[in-house]
Amino acid sequence: MNNETPASASNRRWYLLFCVWIIATSGTLTSLFFSEIVQLPVCVLCWYQRIALYPLVVMLPLALFPYDAKIIRYTSPLVIFGWFTALFHVLVVAGMVPKSAQPCVQGIPCSETHFNLLGFLNIPVMSLITFTIIGVLLFLSKKQFTRNNHE
Repeated sequence: MNNETPASASNRRWYLLFCVWIIATSGTLTSLFFSEIVQLPVCVLCWYQRIALYPLVVMLPLALFPYDAKIIRYTSPLVIFGWFTALFHVLVVAGMVPKSAQPCVQGIPCSETHFNLLGFLNIPVMSLITFTIIGVLLFLSKKQFTRNNHE
């Protein structure tokens, strides 16, 4: 039996969605910092991940005021696309994807990392972590909404 009030459940869903927006905004600002301030080259796979991430920064606040659970349906395809692209990018960097299957452009190879923290944390890994966290939080928000609507 759940003793949670509808208001507190609604607040929890709102906070989860707000956290997703904060993470998406942080990812967007980080990617812009690396490309525009640090001047790191942006490969094709990075552009695809940006295409999946940047719209979330605009879409999510529209669903926060007032809270609209349908946003999960609209943002999920972007998150799934971004996650799979980031996973593919991590595999390219790890050397697990043959050169013939890499969508790289001359001069900006997708397999090259220009930023490395702690020996393993590069931009593709950070992108994969970002999309994973966003996906998990959206799933939890959806689960919370579904559970409270069935009670």
